[in-house]
Amino acid sequence: MTGDQDLGITASKEHETGEWYSQVVQKSGLADYAPMGGFIVTRPRGYALWEAVQNHLDGWFKDSGVQNAYFPMFIPESYLEQEKEIVEGFDPEVAWVTQGGHDELDERLAVRPTSESIITPFISQWVRSHRDLPMRINQWCSVVRWEATDTKPFFRTKEFLWQEGHTAHHDCDDAWDETMLRLDQYERLYTDVMALAPLRGKKPDHDKFPGADTTTTIEVMMPDGKSVQGATSHYLGESFAEAFDITYLDEDETEQTAHTTSWGLSWRALGALIMTHADDQGLVLPPPMAPTQVVIVPIFQEDNRETVLGYAEELRKTLDDDGVRVHLDDRDERNPGFKFNEWELNGVPLRIEVGPNEVADEEVSLVHRPDGETTTESRTGLAETVQEHLETVYAKLYATAEQLREENIREATSRNEILGTIGQHGGYVKTGWCGEQDCETEIKDQIAAEIVMVPFDDEPIHEDCGVCGEPAETTAYFAKTY
Repeated sequence: MTGDQDLGITASKEHETGEWYSQVVQKSGLADYAPMGGFIVTRPRGYALWEAVQNHLDGWFKDSGVQNAYFPMFIPESYLEQEKEIVEGFDPEVAWVTQGGHDELDERLAVRPTSESIITPFISQWVRSHRDLPMRINQWCSVVRWEATDTKPFFRTKEFLWQEGHTAHHDCDDAWDETMLRLDQYERLYTDVMALAPLRGKKPDHDKFPGADTTTTIEVMMPDGKSVQGATSHYLGESFAEAFDITYLDEDETEQTAHTTSWGLSWRALGALIMTHADDQGLVLPPPMAPTQVVIVPIFQEDNRETVLGYAEELRKTLDDDGVRVHLDDRDERNPGFKFNEWELNGVPLRIEVGPNEVADEEVSLVHRPDGETTTESRTGLAETVQEHLETVYAKLYATAEQLREENIREATSRNEILGTIGQHGGYVKTGWCGEQDCETEIKDQIAAEIVMVPFDDEPIHEDCGVCGEPAETTAYFAKTY
């Protein structure tokens, strides 16, 4: 059994970010490392965070016409080969099954690195008429990409959980609207649920999803100055429809080729959440994400134990009846100080402390997890008061994330300035860009930073490319990445 002295975080977020992150994930009960390199075991509290993401996104998806389905995790090699660009894009990362039991398989099976090549052929079978469109299919599943060597839970593992949506539409406009709707929903998840402050834009052409016409992206800045690709939504044009024969008869009985999209978000979102909000005391969770939003800690002596516990239970029931996810920590074997530290480690947004003084005065003491701010409030109207405090906690977290983003966007007008700014400060460096991949490669080779995003507004911030000095076509955001 782990000793009490091992429960706290011993590494510094600022100075030992990697070790600190690993301790937060393990000591707050989110995940453990699996015996196979590159994999993790997701513990119940960690999976509850993923369920919070699922519950919000899944509801929004279904409200906008999406249906969930499930496709096999194994994809025949012949299916994968139908879309050559997918194979080329994922070939180094594909895990292959070549034997079942004692028998060698007639055809290799890929463990899905993504599912376009298994889902799209079935959409092709299901779409016959314009009346079948738009068709919107989503699946929640895991994928395997055999690229990860240095495991960072939720950020980079060989197997990870995600959702992937696949849709077919009458024309370009309808498919583009779909692409942007999903990007809007991902941005809403980050801002309204996870209290993060993302940027949105599109990937440069050389970094699009293989076979896509346009890849749009959500990018989130981390406290260590690196960017996380938080979600992507792809307008695929007609390329996949042509490869897999997704055609339909229009109102005039004329055969047309559909336009398709795909879009996905993985549990990398949880990595961004943990890295941004957690501190040297442990996990910090926004109220919409927290499995437990409020913990009540009674403080009592033997002579007032029953009175304080009875009062605390009444508070718990009031909040539970109002839909608050609340827990009463009435353990006798742990003192209040231990409980405070443990619930701070676990990231509970709001703590209610009640002792004999609070009972006598019909009050409660409320403590905010992010900063320890403490206030005393009347028990009357407790449910409304707690909701207000949860909203305040959320606002504090979002304000900090927004400040983090704004303080980490800088401009540069020359190659040396780009390199120096990223080298000294990290963060995003935005500059004019000529559109040539060689200019990104030059920066990447020097300092391992890449173009993470191009704004939707193609008007360049500067007249000249910040790397080569040729006329700029657009603006590029350079950053180091997870």
